[in-house]
Amino acid sequence: MVSPVADSRPAPFIVTAELPRDLFAWADGLRRAHFPPERNKLQAHVTLFHAFAPSLRDELLPLLKAIAARHAPVPARLTGALMPLGTGTALALESPAMLCLRSMVAEHFHGALTVQDQHEPRLHITVQNKVEPAAAKALQRQLSGTFPARDFTFTGLGLHLYLGGPWEAAGIFPFRGKEMVDRAGR
Repeated sequence: MVSPVADSRPAPFIVTAELPRDLFAWADGLRRAHFPPERNKLQAHVTLFHAFAPSLRDELLPLLKAIAARHAPVPARLTGALMPLGTGTALALESPAMLCLRSMVAEHFHGALTVQDQHEPRLHITVQNKVEPAAAKALQRQLSGTFPARDFTFTGLGLHLYLGGPWEAAGIFPFRGKEMVDRAGR
C-alpha cells in the first residue's frame, strides 16, 4: 500500500542511482555540514526521476528489478567540479552509462512522465540548497579545488516515496548482472 502524504493523496515515487558507501558517507557529511539543518530532510542522493505517479508502482517495481538484475555496477565519475544551483551547490557527476539506463526507464514510461522527468538530468549530489545566492557562491569558493576527480560505480537503483519532505525507502535494487553499459552509454 502506498503511504499517504499530509493531504492524504498517494505519494509519488522517486528513483535514484545508489552511491557506493564511501562516496555516500563523504557526500552526506558535506550535505549535513552545509545544507540548512531545518530544511535538510534527506541524505545525499542522485535523483534520476523526481515523481512517478503512484499508479505506476506495479509496473515500476519489476522494471527496476529487471534492469538491476541484468546490469553490472554502472561506471561514473565525480568530476571534481561544483555545480552552482543558484541557491545552492552540488557535486557534478558524469555517467553516460547511467543516463543510458535512465533513458530505458524513460522510454518505457513514455507519456507517463512529469514535465520535469521528460528531460535528461544533469547528474549531481546536492550538498547545499535553499540559501541566499551569496551564501551558495561563498561555499563554492570554499570548496573549489578541495576534492579531486575520481571514478566510482553506482551500486544500484533506489525507489523512494515522497512524503512532503522526507522520503520513505520503497526498495533498493543492487546491480547484480554481467551486462555492462560502457561509458558511451552502449
